[in-house]
Amino acid sequence: MGGSAKGGSRAGRRVSLEAPADLAAAPGYGARRLYQAYLAAWNRHVDSVLTGPQFAVLSAVRAYPGFDQTALAKAVALDTSTMADVCRRLENRGLIVRGPAPHDARAKVLTLTEDGLAAFREVTRRTRKLDQALLEGCPEERRAEVAGMLNELGALWEAVAERREI
Repeated sequence: MGGSAKGGSRAGRRVSLEAPADLAAAPGYGARRLYQAYLAAWNRHVDSVLTGPQFAVLSAVRAYPGFDQTALAKAVALDTSTMADVCRRLENRGLIVRGPAPHDARAKVLTLTEDGLAAFREVTRRTRKLDQALLEGCPEERRAEVAGMLNELGALWEAVAERREI
């Protein structure tokens, strides 16, 4: 008779199933697996409170101090509503300061606080260790190429998302 519905078992035994071939062949499935694995590694080895998008914003604010929130959102591949939420959280934690832009009082320019810079430096140290671990199976001379290809693929997929039709 059929298997049990309990915990994905069949006849009371736990089984480990692989993804169906058509799913495993789908690039979106692979991307989702990579992202989920990255989030799990980030939470365990980098920071369980500061998220990857928050770190990206800190990084961009450090690199481009005094630029407005909208320009920085594009630099870190966040939509403006997500960027506003991330910035609000960072500001509430005392890591950034948001102030009116000199050219447009509605725009918000961002700067790191001393605590923000300290958090950025510490998380950067742990992030670099994670980066090394994630690419350790890749020959060292190809690591920059792999990271570049992932970013190129991201840009291509962003363009697909912007299309009206496919």
